[in-house]
Order: sequence, then C-alpha cells, then structure tokens
Amino acid sequence: MSENYTDFDSPWKEILDLYFADFMAFFFPEAYADIDWAQGYEFLDQELQQVVRDAATGSKRVDKLARVWRKNGEEVWVLIHIEVQGQRDNEFEERMYIYNYRLYDRYRRPVASLAVLTDEHTNWRPHQFVNELWGSRAGLDFPVVKLLDYREDWDSLAQNANPFAIVVMAHLKTLQTRHDPEGRRQWKFALSRMLYERGYTRQDILELFRFIDWLMILPPGIEELFAQDMAEFEETQRMRYVTTIERQAEKRGLEQGLEQGLEQGLEQGLEIALRENILEVLEVRFTAVSADIEGDLNQITDMTRLRWLFKQALVADSLEAFLKLLAD
Repeated sequence: MSENYTDFDSPWKEILDLYFADFMAFFFPEAYADIDWAQGYEFLDQELQQVVRDAATGSKRVDKLARVWRKNGEEVWVLIHIEVQGQRDNEFEERMYIYNYRLYDRYRRPVASLAVLTDEHTNWRPHQFVNELWGSRAGLDFPVVKLLDYREDWDSLAQNANPFAIVVMAHLKTLQTRHDPEGRRQWKFALSRMLYERGYTRQDILELFRFIDWLMILPPGIEELFAQDMAEFEETQRMRYVTTIERQAEKRGLEQGLEQGLEQGLEQGLEIALRENILEVLEVRFTAVSADIEGDLNQITDMTRLRWLFKQALVADSLEAFLKLLAD
C-alpha cells in the first residue's frame, strides 16, 4: 500500500488550530499550567511568515506561533515546531535557533520554542543548538516530545480523554500498519468507536474523526469494508458517517470535472458537488430550503469556505443558525 507521508502536515496543522490548549496540556503540561487561558490566545501567522520567508529551511513540518499570557500577566509567544517526516533533519536544531532569535530580534518578545517529533527514528532526539568560538557562546535549549515514546504507555493513552491522546494513537497506528491494510482497518475502526465512547461533543467527534480518516488511508476495497463497519456501528448512534458523504461529494465533483475537462472543470465540479450536498443535508435536516439559499451558495467559489459550510450544515442547531453563518 503506497502513501504520501508528506500529507501528514495538513491534518496536524488543522488539529493544532482546533485544539491548541489541549495540545499544550497534553504535550507540555508545565507550560500549560503557567498560561492564563482565561485571557485566550492568538495565532500569529503573519508574524511567523515574516521569519519563515527569510529563512528557507526545508519542508515537511508544521510551524505555529501563538501569543499567550502567563498567570503573572506577562505576554509571551509560543513557537511550536512539529516535524512530520520520516528521516532525520540535520538542520533541525539550527532551524529552531534561527526561528527563535529572529522572532526575538524582530519583535522583542520572549519566545518559548517547543518541538514534537513524529518520525520513526528512536534515537533521533534533537534538543539543543550551540554556536561557540573562543569563549563566545550562543545557543538554544528546547523541550522535545517524541511520539514513539507513547508506544510504551498505550494503556494510559487509551484512558486519557484529551483529544491529543486520540491524535497520538492514530499517528502511531498509521506508522505501524503501513504495510498491513487489514490491521489498519481494524485499528481505524477501534479508534473511531473510541470517539463515541469518550463522551466527546458532536463537533469534537467530527473533527477528530476527520483527523483519523485523513491519516489512516485505506485501499478502496478495504475502505468500503470500514465504511460498512461504521454504518453498522452507527445504527445505534445519532450521527451519520460524515466522511462518506464528503467523499461522495468529491467523487461527484471529480466526475463533473472530467466531463468539463482540465483543471478548471475539476474545480468547478467539486464546487457544484459541495453546494448540492449542502442543500441536500439542509433539506434532510430542516425540510424546507428556499431558493435564496441556493443563490447565496452559488456566489461562493472558495472551496475552503464551502467545505466549512458543509460541516456547519451537519451540526447547526437550526436553519436560522446556518443562515447566519452563511451570511457572515
């Protein structure tokens, strides 16, 4: 079974955006305890981009910068690096140092650099960069979490309600079952069932299931068996197998795109399929859907927004609530 592991960065970016506080609590509890979460936090993508643009230091990673406040009232910045590649990066320590000092130099803010390593090399544990000459010394020490270490504590992961326990389990089992599609199907089903059993909210189930489904890719035939497993399981649940609906939308979009030809036709086909599925979900859930909604959807060409609206159609409390989101 072939996979494109460079795609790991996309699900990690999304899940970190959604559950940043849980991320800190799970991987860096000491830092989490010192942050005043009541004041909220803010991602500083533009500020980080100013540094990244000037420092071309590779790919296959997730870099996030967030502004938080400590309990003593001090504003600090948290720089998160997640390495999502299957080989050692000899420039990793240097990149941590470069990002840290460039952020401080540009913005004069205290910066905490933290790293999560998702690779498969047990002994690769970068944690320090030092530049020294004739008694002059500059460098950076930074905390590192290695996902492979959690293999030895699987029972604790299975009992931990933090969403990142599921994230770690899904990542580890994805690596373990690279050449075992049937084993992956069984683990994908077990982890998906666990989402329901942990008492997560509907939205959390949707988001975490999306992460699992994104990582644990199955061949078409085995994916169909997994879908059947989920359908049978969800007969007793109050949630449909959402990712199946999304895949159907994409399939219809691909077919429409092939009919229209070229890349533009493909994109238009995906847009059409998503709009149609949004309307279908609204009709199933709320019965009456006016032509005005269809007209408003037809004005939207951004695929990211259409995908987001599709999710909201599935979870909105009422048609009025969805219409407000559509208007915004």
